[in-house]
Amino acid sequence: MEVVAETKTKALTAFALENAPALIETVFPAQKVSFEAQSERKAVAAQTLTGLGSYWKGRKPLILVRAIVLGSLLPKTGDSEKDLEIFEKLMAFDDHGLARRAFVQNDLKPKHIASRISLSNPWDYFTLTGRDELSADDRLLNLECPFDAEEEGISLRWDRDTSDEAKLQLIERALGTFSTYEEKASFCKRPEEVDQTWLYAPVWPAVNDHYAQWGIKVESLPELVEQMGMLRFGRRPRVGDTFSGGGSIPFEAARTGCDAYASDLNPIACMLTWGAFNIVGKDSKARSEIEEEYRRVARTVQSAVDELSIEKDEKGNRAKAFLYCLETRCPESGWLVPMSPSWVISKNDNVIAKLVPNHNEKRFEIRIKNGATTKEMREASLGTVRGGELQYELDGKSYRISIRTLRGEYRTPEGSTGNRLRKWGKEDFIAKPDDVYQERLYAIHWILKGTENDGRPKTYFAAPTDADLERERHVHQIVEQNLPTWQKEGLVPNMAIEPGDKTDEPIRTRGWSHWHHLFNPRQLLLYAELMKHISPTLALRLCQVINTSARLTRWTVGDGPGRSGGTKQVFDNQALNVLFNYGCRASVYLLDSLYADVRGSVLPTHASFSQECVPASQISQDCDIFITDPPYADAINYHEITEFFIAWLRMNPPKPFDDWVWDSRRTLAIKGSDDDFRRGMVDAYRAMAEHMPENGMQCVMFTHQDTGVWADMVSIFWAAGLQVVAAWYIATETTSELKKGGYVQGTVILMLRKRPEGDRAGFKQSILPAVRAEVQRQIESMMHLNEEIKDKHGEPVFNDSDLQMAGYAAALKVLTAYTTIGGEDVTSFALRPRNKGEVTVVDEIVQQAAEAANSLLVPEGLGAETWARLSGIQRFYLRMMDMETTGASKLDNYQNFAKAFRVQDYARVMGDMKANAARLKRVTEFTSRELTDGTEIGPTWLGHLIIGLQQLLAEIEPQAVIQQFQQDMPDFMEVRPLLIDMLGLMERKAPEATVREAAEVLGARLKNLRALGQ
Repeated sequence: MEVVAETKTKALTAFALENAPALIETVFPAQKVSFEAQSERKAVAAQTLTGLGSYWKGRKPLILVRAIVLGSLLPKTGDSEKDLEIFEKLMAFDDHGLARRAFVQNDLKPKHIASRISLSNPWDYFTLTGRDELSADDRLLNLECPFDAEEEGISLRWDRDTSDEAKLQLIERALGTFSTYEEKASFCKRPEEVDQTWLYAPVWPAVNDHYAQWGIKVESLPELVEQMGMLRFGRRPRVGDTFSGGGSIPFEAARTGCDAYASDLNPIACMLTWGAFNIVGKDSKARSEIEEEYRRVARTVQSAVDELSIEKDEKGNRAKAFLYCLETRCPESGWLVPMSPSWVISKNDNVIAKLVPNHNEKRFEIRIKNGATTKEMREASLGTVRGGELQYELDGKSYRISIRTLRGEYRTPEGSTGNRLRKWGKEDFIAKPDDVYQERLYAIHWILKGTENDGRPKTYFAAPTDADLERERHVHQIVEQNLPTWQKEGLVPNMAIEPGDKTDEPIRTRGWSHWHHLFNPRQLLLYAELMKHISPTLALRLCQVINTSARLTRWTVGDGPGRSGGTKQVFDNQALNVLFNYGCRASVYLLDSLYADVRGSVLPTHASFSQECVPASQISQDCDIFITDPPYADAINYHEITEFFIAWLRMNPPKPFDDWVWDSRRTLAIKGSDDDFRRGMVDAYRAMAEHMPENGMQCVMFTHQDTGVWADMVSIFWAAGLQVVAAWYIATETTSELKKGGYVQGTVILMLRKRPEGDRAGFKQSILPAVRAEVQRQIESMMHLNEEIKDKHGEPVFNDSDLQMAGYAAALKVLTAYTTIGGEDVTSFALRPRNKGEVTVVDEIVQQAAEAANSLLVPEGLGAETWARLSGIQRFYLRMMDMETTGASKLDNYQNFAKAFRVQDYARVMGDMKANAARLKRVTEFTSRELTDGTEIGPTWLGHLIIGLQQLLAEIEPQAVIQQFQQDMPDFMEVRPLLIDMLGLMERKAPEATVREAAEVLGARLKNLRALGQ
């Protein structure tokens, strides 16, 4: 029966696109999505959802989710170029969308515009800063753009009569002069930061015209999504995520106009997703009410703390933070020694802690010095904990004792490591006098009385006085008296720490056995007060607050402008890092976040949202599209580290969280990459397939590693009844102070549909040719579209990584269509245990697909025959040399191609390994040791060429170089054409002019050998 949509147009027929291929199956602007995803990541705290819980590191960029949702709904029309154009308009990636985004950002100034475009009379648009009359300098009247305003000695601003529309036109023209999308977009706000109605206002006529044949008539993105949903599914599309994590996928699906469903096994993930909809997604009135709740609680807690008189001194100064360190009895000297990797407290204020021996008590006094000299700052930076040892000087003698020795480590009969640290009990909250590690308050960061309410209060550091230590003892007494009651009432955790990959660390290195041991008495007192006011919205803020003050919060030394120092969050990275010294926030510093504005991004009023706290295999809701980011090969053990938060909420979770299981349920969590993982994934994706219509789609995101990963995914999708239809690669580069150097996260986007009914048998001999043919068809069609777009717009749609992914996808598309391979049922194949080192038929076929794809990616100007004969390391070096000419400075490009070409150690031919500034080693940078026969590149033809070019640059005669080639390469005459071909590429692509010239000379000599009769 025909159903007519309840929308503005009556010509829209439900299910008209029921079986139409989705645009994302063939076209996806992966390069532009990659750049925008990176821009979103670099926004750090300004990202839309991070305010809910920055400790959840695995959120996928919202712009990526939006692209996937739209790409899954939009149809192919037969005109790929026009389809892509509309898609980019809807993502605000087109030139006019970029112009609007740049207009709001206002980084593209009149002086930039004047220097890049032609204008016969710039004074129609610009005026001089500080001048009203051009006649003051007649020379200026004759200026025509482009010109350099700074060179002319003038400052430009927009003329007050220049309309916004005229500005937009000039900005768009100026952006058009940049050669790459990255350069253009660097001047722009992120799409989500711009008013959506204004941003997309010019788009709808083109969209309505392009999709007019299906009755599309819209004036907003949610309207388009709803109508496309009607055409495909007979309703507004419902998007589901069964590994919802931080909530970015369901949130952005709803913001785009879909109904959303979310589930997760982990209650913290469910809480964050709930917060995305019920805090971030609410309107300003609702968020104002939440702000008032936060501030009311902050005032109440502050009042309760003030009544205890534990944070103010006798002069009325208020504590901002307390600095603690461990100290231990040295077995060699018998002295009690404070432990810290550094005694620098504040770089900006030149504040240090100095250890002064107290011989009577055999311990060190800790004095705080303000205005330390450069030498003193340098000496203080060494600390007493260095390289896993306690190191200090006493009376001219140096002491060095291993931390392991202090802990009394030994090997157990089972072969594991044990130690003699006392295991803390449930009733403990501080160390006992005879424990190996004691804890000591050594500095207080004070806010000067009378400046608390200033924009920048005056602060100073001081060592604790006897009165401060008495207040510290008072805190201990309060906690000692109340801890059993608090634990019974659920105000403080009573939960034991379960051993695990990440939770072993505090157990093994501190003897802590319960989660409340990770918090000192002051923190327990403050959080118990906060817990008295718990609500669903406050529960989210509580988790963010306890992440900023615990025994695991690093003290930073204030190396930013105007910063004296502060605490970092516990989860700087995805581990429970125990510390030798830490910062503890006092109430005024801790509660400050409750006074911050609650930022939001209002969801469409019609958006519906449903949620379950269940394993992915036990979902109950049907969805048209599932978009998931499963925990495959995920280094983040959320099932362990979120117990840090679960411990606080499990006893008294507020409604609606009280219906969830407040446990990490580690045994049910899908993790790792072993056989249990594959079985868990099969159950999850089979459940999703069963809760999806026949024309539904799934998108699976995972981190690209190697062909083994792809082979595992084939097995999982086989057994789940799914077939791969497309793959795209999205690159995101980030750096971290905790991971020195650059590291790269690359996300593969796999698109899947249900496998057609019926049996289909396949054999390796017949599948391999089919895979190679599909790989070639897919890549050639993409390269054809590339050429069309490049001719018109100056840059291609797909880069080499996209083409490489397309090769994998083509193999998976062919493979996942079969129900048996070589007579074995694919489900049985998928679930049977894999032997270590086993190479299955799937591994072979996926590797063949990779090689088929790579054989088509011949560097521009290099012969296909030459390419076919080169080894992996040679292909890698020449391919990346070619890519570097078009800006291949991202480390993930090198990583992915090194894996694809089976390079053993690509780092040996890299000149720089920074995430966003990676490059090959230049010809002139190779040492003779790096080009010996014992290296990967040394004995290759390319290795000999590099040596030859170095010799030419060292002014050795070309003839002598060629004679060396003849001596070192027995097949010299046979491979001479290949050497000439490679030299031709290096002549065009090498970054150094001297090397290009040397390649030209050497290539010419090799060509002339036949003419000389050699």
